[in-house]
Amino acid sequence: MTVFIASLFLPQTVHFTLPGTPPRGARTEKAQPALIKPEKAAESAPSLFQPVANITPPHTPTEGQKPLTGFVNEDGLRVLPPLDTTTTAATTATGIRAPADRSSPTWGGRLDQPMSRASSPPPPSLIDASLQHKAKELGRQGVTQPSVLTRSESHDRVFAQADWKIVNADQGNGGLRNAVEAAAREGNLEEYTWVGTLGMPTDALQGTQQLQDIEDKFATEYDMLPVFCSDKDFDGHYSHYCKQILWPVFHYQIPDNPKSKAYEDHSWKFYVNVNQAFADKIVKNWKKGDTIWVHDYHLLLVPGMVRKKIPSAKIGFFLHVAFPSSEIFRCLATRQQLLEGMVGANLIGFHIHEYARHFLQTCSRLLSAEATPDGIQLEDRFVDVINLPIGIDPVSLSLHREEPEVQKWIDTMRERYAGKKLIVARDKLDHVRGVRQKLLSYELFLNRNPEWRGQVVLIQVALSTSEKSELDAAVSDIVTRVNSLWANLAYQPVVYLKQDIDYAQYLALLSIADALMITSQREGMNLTSHEYLFCQDGKFGGKKHGSLILSEFTGTASMFNGGDLSVNPWDYNQCARAIKQALEMEEEEKTRRWEQLSKQVNSHTGSTWFMNLMSRLDRVYDEQLRQDQTSVPRLSIGPLTQQYKRSQRRLMILDYEGTLVNWGPVNKIIPVSPQRTLDVLNDLLLDDRNTIYVMSGRRPEELDRLFRRVSNLGLIAENGCFLKDCGSNTWTEMADSDQIRSWKESVKGILTYYLERTPGAEIEERRCSLIFHYKSAEDYESAMRQATDCASHINDACEEQRVHAIPLDGCVLVEPIDWTKTTAAQRIFSDLRSHMGPDATHISPVDFLMVVGDGREDEKVFKWANSLHEDGTVHEVVTVSLGDRNTEAKATLTQGVSGVLLTLQKLAQIA
Repeated sequence: MTVFIASLFLPQTVHFTLPGTPPRGARTEKAQPALIKPEKAAESAPSLFQPVANITPPHTPTEGQKPLTGFVNEDGLRVLPPLDTTTTAATTATGIRAPADRSSPTWGGRLDQPMSRASSPPPPSLIDASLQHKAKELGRQGVTQPSVLTRSESHDRVFAQADWKIVNADQGNGGLRNAVEAAAREGNLEEYTWVGTLGMPTDALQGTQQLQDIEDKFATEYDMLPVFCSDKDFDGHYSHYCKQILWPVFHYQIPDNPKSKAYEDHSWKFYVNVNQAFADKIVKNWKKGDTIWVHDYHLLLVPGMVRKKIPSAKIGFFLHVAFPSSEIFRCLATRQQLLEGMVGANLIGFHIHEYARHFLQTCSRLLSAEATPDGIQLEDRFVDVINLPIGIDPVSLSLHREEPEVQKWIDTMRERYAGKKLIVARDKLDHVRGVRQKLLSYELFLNRNPEWRGQVVLIQVALSTSEKSELDAAVSDIVTRVNSLWANLAYQPVVYLKQDIDYAQYLALLSIADALMITSQREGMNLTSHEYLFCQDGKFGGKKHGSLILSEFTGTASMFNGGDLSVNPWDYNQCARAIKQALEMEEEEKTRRWEQLSKQVNSHTGSTWFMNLMSRLDRVYDEQLRQDQTSVPRLSIGPLTQQYKRSQRRLMILDYEGTLVNWGPVNKIIPVSPQRTLDVLNDLLLDDRNTIYVMSGRRPEELDRLFRRVSNLGLIAENGCFLKDCGSNTWTEMADSDQIRSWKESVKGILTYYLERTPGAEIEERRCSLIFHYKSAEDYESAMRQATDCASHINDACEEQRVHAIPLDGCVLVEPIDWTKTTAAQRIFSDLRSHMGPDATHISPVDFLMVVGDGREDEKVFKWANSLHEDGTVHEVVTVSLGDRNTEAKATLTQGVSGVLLTLQKLAQIA
């Protein structure tokens, strides 16, 4: 069976060799190094209003590109020896390489890939000497080409006939790739196929044999399925919708400028088109038994699209960035479509509990779905939601650290910064990464601690975009100010690199650093911190056990449990104090903290993450498949009667509304129960081996009136808050009345707030629950939105009071968490068992248990009853559902209430 791993970019791409182009990997003056983490960086995108960069899709530099130099500061001053230009940049443990900067020829200007035909105009930076040189060289080869940027037929003909080879790509989710490779290396993953784009324009190759040959080679030799979409679709999808709309919103930065709305309206259709292309590719190649894993925010719609075509598919989805609160997510115009796409999966994964909780709250609020701690209960099925942090691949990282280049750079930097404390940082220069906050905090630290001036150096690697932004200027001003105040011929307090560094330098820098400082304002995880801790083990000549200063707004912070120096990036005083603490910390404390953090890093590896997700998906899928109504068999009367005959002590727990009667909404008083229902119950109770309880959401006094003519019948009222034993005339209050009164006061205020805004709605108060009815509201659509907001508000505000709000058809039910139909059933079963006396504590008095229901709240009773059979406590267990949703029940009845009464009547006739 094959595992399809769908990610926006494939691990490999294509390099073309054209006439007149320099050899692959050759050093050019225009190739500026800039290490970019595509899945984490907020790429700039073409404007709909002004001609800007034709960067669509983003560049995919290949493995032969190399940085020009070592550490070069903002003014071009080399502070370390130049790199060996024969060294090939390797992939980091997070999958990052050292590609060319966005200002270098990329989409529409790369010498080794076709030009994009997306409608965005090419940037002025692409019309440079290197492109003119390419045009001249093509001309010398006899190719008629007025301009490289005209995308002429000559351009297409050149690429259609050019030699090509498959090389490693720099775009994509490196953490995911490393996790998959580690799982495969360890023998935990056998057959798997990547699904993704090549990360390069392909319109110029459409309809050519060249493109077919590329697709065939990827499929046959690399087990990869390339997704080909038009340059225009990819441009609108990635550069516009993903980076201008989704990326800021997922990182709590709501786009508030006029062009944002235009981007959203304009680019949504392209986002849909690319997602549909992925779904179609998967559906075309899927076979029964295959697994589909979809990754990250670029492909939120794919699970739902695949589910429509293949209802029985096993689909997992994992989001690698943060998921915002419902207040932020609801600002998206396409919020509902995105959520509906995600819940097409069987299992949805997030890095940490906070993101999973935000997702559950958002689904409850926007989809009117019941959110449980385990997932989302939709009308027809259940979607499991988990959190599991990704990690690095220690094996691969260890191999890279053993390369001679790493030791060379360790020695070089140790000599260069002898006697100095090093704080290192490496971030994309955008608002999310908090580079400005970090530099201001460092400046404050130097102002307050003059004794450290001349003794500490901050090395900030900043991976900037091609756009000149206010942030870029602000950061440069801070660096200039700090260095102008305290720098001298022998000392520079800030080494600011607006370029990336070679991978060997990166590992060396992590190995000798005294502290790593991360001040992200919001980040899904942060694997740089994991790599830093791994490199601080003292091997290969590096220093040991440096400190980690980590923003509390990274996903990684939640798994480190205080071993790091957690900071709020907006609190400059706290960050400055953290720098001082990191530099002055005793070695013993450093070692203790490092051991604690290192243990977390080594236990949460990429391979462990991937295999836990796969095993969880397999388990979830099997459970959901068993619960699918089409998989649950109809109740068979023959076997049921045989089970009933051979039993000696029977317990039946029957739901009331929708099971024993098919009319009467919960908020309306029913004068009498249907006579047939009463007759069937009386007939069953003639057999003294039968114990019967009816469970309902109604008040105790209502149930007394409804069943006054049925003697020896047990009753469960208000969904488990009240219990009346068989033959008793009194009710037992299961719930804690003081606790009920406490949360009712809070909830009433919230319900009243929404009642005033929903004309025609009403609040029903019961002893242990409250119901917000809106079915008779004047504006039902508006009332439904108010009701979902109300449920979300209650669940957020009253979680500690052990109460939850459940959106139902036309109402919101607010009831306690600790007293349910299940807790009442458990009490009944326990009491029956205790009646056997002390000598029979391990013998169940019940050998036949039957539970029949039709509602969501009955599912937990089914699950409890089935568990008694699985552990051998009860020999015969029959659970029957009348609903049309996925169910925990082992059988279904399609005839509704009539079928239930007919079945019970047949049992009553058995002597």
